[in-house]
Amino acid sequence: MNDQQLLRYSRHILLDALGIEGQERILGAHAVIVGAGGLGSPAALYLASAGIGRLTLVDGDTVDFTNLQRQILHTQARVDIAKAESGKIALAAINPEVRVETINERLAGDRLDALVAAADVVLDCSDNFATRHAINRACVRHRKPLVSGAAIRFDGQISVYDLRRDDSPCYHCLFPEGDDVEEVRCAVMGVFAPITGIIGTLQAAEALKVVAGIGEALTGRLLLLDALEMEWRSVRFKKDAGCAVCGPHPVAAAPAPGRTCG
Repeated sequence: MNDQQLLRYSRHILLDALGIEGQERILGAHAVIVGAGGLGSPAALYLASAGIGRLTLVDGDTVDFTNLQRQILHTQARVDIAKAESGKIALAAINPEVRVETINERLAGDRLDALVAAADVVLDCSDNFATRHAINRACVRHRKPLVSGAAIRFDGQISVYDLRRDDSPCYHCLFPEGDDVEEVRCAVMGVFAPITGIIGTLQAAEALKVVAGIGEALTGRLLLLDALEMEWRSVRFKKDAGCAVCGPHPVAAAPAPGRTCG
């Protein structure tokens, strides 16, 4: 690190658990954020401010006026601009040292696979189950840590699937693909603005811990928040030995309906 970086990240360096070595690992890491909406906004802002070396923002949508209530990466002046490009503008203003790359489409297939393969950590901030399962499959295939969050109404959840570990469950272990899932969309059900900020910020925290190699990640735990009562619950779960994705006999993907909110 140069003198300017030592000053910028001095409050991280002062943390015994992190220090210079942990900060240098953050500076050398590549994070992929799928979804530059309600969850992806705070996640991207904190990863950039913390000095993540390379950040890839993936989103196929444009900024809509209704997004501004919660998607703090964007501004009214950037309505109708691609969300990933709007996010790049915001992140450059916070930390121009971070290399921000944008993908203005919904990735699938080989392109998603290649992007995940090149990442050190993947943050699932998407808004639909089909994308979530596609990301999970790619992370399982390349043994990449996945930080997954979701928010709708006053409810939020987050977990980490550290697929570098043989004993780690994957997203499919907890939410099997093809199960009947309620169709929930924030356009219909609504979402409390700060809930996306809380969960997205936690995703950034878990991602930074993963790349810095510190602390204990939320692997095998689903953290649930009821923001209306402001109550947290932690649910433990294990790897499914017969999982169709991370088990010994993986099968082809099945369609997975439903949406959450980003």
